[in-house]
Amino acid sequence: MKLSQKLLVLTLAAGGLLAQTASALITIDTVPVGNAGNAADPATGLGSVSYDYGIGKYEVTLNQYTAFLNAVGATDTYGLWNSQMGSNPNIMGISRSGASGSYAYSVIGSGNRPVTFVSWFDSARFVNWLHNGQPTGAQNAATTEQGAYTLNGALSGIITRNTGWTYGLPSQNEWYKAAFHQPVAQGGDVDNYWLYPTASNAMPNSRNGSGSDANSANYFRDDGIANGFNGGYAVNNSITPPSGNALTDVGSFSLADSFYGTFDQGGSVWEWNDAIDVGFRGMRGGAWNAIEPTLRAVSGGNVFDPAGEDVKAGFRIAIVPEPGVIGLMALGTALLAWQRKRAL
Repeated sequence: MKLSQKLLVLTLAAGGLLAQTASALITIDTVPVGNAGNAADPATGLGSVSYDYGIGKYEVTLNQYTAFLNAVGATDTYGLWNSQMGSNPNIMGISRSGASGSYAYSVIGSGNRPVTFVSWFDSARFVNWLHNGQPTGAQNAATTEQGAYTLNGALSGIITRNTGWTYGLPSQNEWYKAAFHQPVAQGGDVDNYWLYPTASNAMPNSRNGSGSDANSANYFRDDGIANGFNGGYAVNNSITPPSGNALTDVGSFSLADSFYGTFDQGGSVWEWNDAIDVGFRGMRGGAWNAIEPTLRAVSGGNVFDPAGEDVKAGFRIAIVPEPGVIGLMALGTALLAWQRKRAL
């Protein structure tokens, strides 16, 4: 490994370490999003962020959410687990055993798939838990009810991100920038934004994961050509819905990342963000059973009831770095750009 590559690995690892504490149960891999003060996408008016930040490299996984449930869900006061997590054949991934007061949770199948059937409120409680240092105990102010969001038992309504947050759900602009932005001076499109979150303006291929296709995702696309991909649903290459698992492990499309190094911001699962629209919250990215327009920067957004839980609803985290890490994040962004130029 060359020195520049080692520096890049160390820089990105530093971003991941931000999601750990001395008593951490899980690690969240993050990537730095630099180029602070970038202009918005002229096509949508979205994507301008005035500060450096970090965002989850991947969607939150079954392994990570199960650790969260086992830390705070012995009673599960606020319904962080949905029975569909243990029974729906397309996304089945977390089982629950025991009685209220002593519930225990276990992963079913690959724990590296994204968690689904989470509401905006479930997702907000997860990031509050991270913000509070991943404690163990009842769902209260010290664990899930205060932090990035002041919930205090809320299961409906619109709650905004608090000043001083460390871990949160991404704003729509933070999510959009991480997915689509790449400065033209660093190899990006002429308007500094790509149409798809695979650093491309070409429609991604629908595949069941790929280590060789740099423009592919888990979504529904049928081009009518019998060649092993773009045959409908990604996991079974068929227009017939899969009878079993429909989710791919996070990062399965190992070359299809955004400029900043995020994976699966197109397809896989819809991801909650902090956008607000008349009582609804924003979602972006499309899903395993969604069609191509939902992956686009233009026309790809949607809004849902924040209390809703669905077979295609998941999330990723955002972080504000500690001051000592900002320099590392800037270095990481510069090295990412340098590596991509070298690859062209």
